[in-house]
Amino acid sequence: MRIPRFELERWQSVWENFVELNVSESGVKPYTLRELLQDSSEPEQELGRLMDARLGYPQTDGSEALRARIAALYPGAETANVLVTCGCAEANFLVAWNLLSPGDEVIILQPNYMQIAGVAEACGATAHPLWLREELGWAPDLDEFRRMISPRTKLIAVCNPNNPTGAVLSGEMITGICDIAAQCGAWILADEVYCGAELEGDLTPTFWGRSERVICNAGMSKAYGLPGLRMGWIVAPAGQIEQFWSAKDYTTIGVSMLSHKLAEFALAPKQRERIFERTRQILRENYPTLRDWIRGHGTSLRHIPPRAGAIAWVGYTGSRKSEEIAEELRAKKRVLIVPGAHFGMEGFLRIGYGYDRQHLKDTLARVDEVMF
Repeated sequence: MRIPRFELERWQSVWENFVELNVSESGVKPYTLRELLQDSSEPEQELGRLMDARLGYPQTDGSEALRARIAALYPGAETANVLVTCGCAEANFLVAWNLLSPGDEVIILQPNYMQIAGVAEACGATAHPLWLREELGWAPDLDEFRRMISPRTKLIAVCNPNNPTGAVLSGEMITGICDIAAQCGAWILADEVYCGAELEGDLTPTFWGRSERVICNAGMSKAYGLPGLRMGWIVAPAGQIEQFWSAKDYTTIGVSMLSHKLAEFALAPKQRERIFERTRQILRENYPTLRDWIRGHGTSLRHIPPRAGAIAWVGYTGSRKSEEIAEELRAKKRVLIVPGAHFGMEGFLRIGYGYDRQHLKDTLARVDEVMF
């Protein structure tokens, strides 16, 4: 099993701690532990419970209390449908590693976080991109999707809300994807890690419950502002959860006890709503700065306003390669941005806007110095 280089993660991992202005992140400004606990009605008691937690091995599939709180987010799910993982990244890895074999085919709605494509390649499967259409508001063409499926199609990979475009599939589109996948008996893997980071309106509808062969992955890194917990999960039919748990015995075994305790706290219904409101407030305050900057450049820049996530997928004119722009920004301006090439699309940049507004303004001023 030879893993291809994951360009996006390596780009961020190498440079994110060596630049002055980082807009490569796709989540919101992380909580401090003090901020998180102070949101509680009993912060001192919560801190006491945390201080008294014994730092042994937690239940490796996730404590009963934690899995119950996760299951409650998915209509009809029970604790047997949940496996706790080290971030959504481990969840994605376990699903692909467990399901895919040489000769299988995967259809990936792209642009997308390229982890599944890399793991599919390592497993000997073939990944086929189903490109989201800008003219459709970054939705897929279902007729094209129907033409792509085959008896070898084992997995359909979706990120909804989408990374990097911030688009959200409609309920009708979700149903259409599920119906087409059912024609060849493929599993649907729905990465829903950005659910809860909607700028306006209700939560993004989940794929869960739309088909018997749906797996939903998510975690607390993006909408929750808690990436340091490395807390994620898989929601799937109970039989599949058993298989994924067996695979997890060969990877991380379990997440930390402190992450368990903090996740239980953050996923309590009232606390979860407070966290989501903080996230949405950050997005609503910061996005106009990015939107106005894009508009100020006329036809040189374009984007479809994101509906969720702290990210915008910004198209630009000209022939410069996105990696060339990103490297010049890093080397000369100490700014970290994500080139579209890391998502398989040239002519785009992913810009995160989930941190401080002044941080964003300073970043965009330096992007101007390189691009215009």
